[in-house]
Amino acid sequence: MSVTRVRHPPPRADRENTDVPPYLLGLRLGGRRVLVVGGGRVAQRRVPALLAAGAEVVLVSPEVTPSLDDLINDGRVTWHARPYRPGDCAGAWLVQAVTDDGKVNADVVAEAEEARIWSVRADDADASPGWTPASGQVGETTVGVLSGGDPRRAAGIRDSVVEDLREGRLESRHSRHKPVGVALVGGGPGDPGLITVRGRQLLAQADVVVTDRLAPRELLDELAADVEVIDAAKIPYGRTVTQDRINAYLVEHAQQGKFVVRLKGGDPFVFGRGGEEALHCARHGVPVTVVPGITSAVAVPSAAGIPVTHRGVSQEFHVVSAHVAPGHPESTVDWAALARANGTLVLLMAVERMALIAAALMRYGRSSDTPVAVVQDGTLPGQRALTATLATVADEMAAAGVRPPAIVVVGDVVTVAREIDMIRRADMGRDP
Repeated sequence: MSVTRVRHPPPRADRENTDVPPYLLGLRLGGRRVLVVGGGRVAQRRVPALLAAGAEVVLVSPEVTPSLDDLINDGRVTWHARPYRPGDCAGAWLVQAVTDDGKVNADVVAEAEEARIWSVRADDADASPGWTPASGQVGETTVGVLSGGDPRRAAGIRDSVVEDLREGRLESRHSRHKPVGVALVGGGPGDPGLITVRGRQLLAQADVVVTDRLAPRELLDELAADVEVIDAAKIPYGRTVTQDRINAYLVEHAQQGKFVVRLKGGDPFVFGRGGEEALHCARHGVPVTVVPGITSAVAVPSAAGIPVTHRGVSQEFHVVSAHVAPGHPESTVDWAALARANGTLVLLMAVERMALIAAALMRYGRSSDTPVAVVQDGTLPGQRALTATLATVADEMAAAGVRPPAIVVVGDVVTVAREIDMIRRADMGRDP
């Protein structure tokens, strides 16, 4: 004889007991009907998230906000411009009651409960069958936080977790969807806070990091203990790792199934030889992700208050690698054309050759009085700058003991920076 045991659901009062923790579930709403009753600010926040999840949103409200009206006009939301009425919940998978009328919200939730449709009531957490978590997205990771019906506390916790994921402070290396191959990551001009969010995320997932001398090395201290760090520094006139050896590192480790981050200063494709590394990986069948970085050619002058372009002063700027001097057989720079141009010149790797560069620019027509600024260790705590003219800059740099890395800016925008600095200094002496 078989006996079928039927367990009846607990009384309604027990099901609404807020002391019982909620069961979190990620709803996949693609192609499913979601009813939203109410067209105010709460709906304005929730409807875009529902659309992003692929839901077919039906909105019932006599009026809607301009933002919702825009979504309606785009055909992304079906709008019934009237008050809620019984029967609206039919066919919905999820119901959101978000009006500013408690009785209407209660009626909507009651209908949804009767039809066994999950619903959320925005105005009364205790009376709501479901709660909408404070959520955030970082890559493929969705963070959802509930905090006993307290939306502000949940949002605060959500923000902290999302920030830590974006900054790479939370461990995220062990994943079924971990990146593969090589990522060429631009680390920015030096300050570790200036690396991109995407760059920091990938760095946190790396098994191997091949780092440059100018990359933001403080970030390496945040890596897990088992991450292999390979120092690929190229020190001017000192120890160096050849580019062929660096290329080999990338391919060797990637072919072992490890995720490799090539951490570079500035941007990988701005005098960073990232193109060579990408080509080498492609030739060996290794997938490559390129993460742009903030180039020092623009960021360092900005950090020193120098705009590389300025209305009425300079409508163009030229970025030049000066690792070989004017007249050198390997130089591809047209110094005569640059001297004739009226735009700003931004010179990288120019410290050791500045006397020859200044002489060439003056010989080809640039005025000896052209303002010049030199910024050493830009964006870092030890940043320092000097200003001179094209005629005096080489001697000024030698007297100040300027060493790489330093950026040289040639042009009248340097005068604009001086004006900005003078105004700042004057403002400091004024009464608030």
